[in-house]
Amino acid sequence: MAHVLAMKSREPGEGESVEITLKLFAMLERWLPEGARRNEIRVAVPACTTPAAIISALDLPEQLCALVLVNGAFVEHELRAVRRLAPGDALSIWPPIAGG
Repeated sequence: MAHVLAMKSREPGEGESVEITLKLFAMLERWLPEGARRNEIRVAVPACTTPAAIISALDLPEQLCALVLVNGAFVEHELRAVRRLAPGDALSIWPPIAGG
């Protein structure tokens, strides 16, 4: 059963919901909803939800969301508010990574 994620703003198609897998990595794991296993959880969100809406709903600091992927494909920062999530999608969010 999917955790229902409370959204901050109304999205088109809000009466319907879809289930996605949310994965948060490294320091972002602490923002996962209760019930997450390891670094992921199945969540139910309104149909047509965007990555930006989920980032907002989780109160994730925008500056910590350096790498956003949907089904393994990079989502440019300017597209996070328009890229709609579909049933079964996997949304992965990584903080900035340093190294050398």
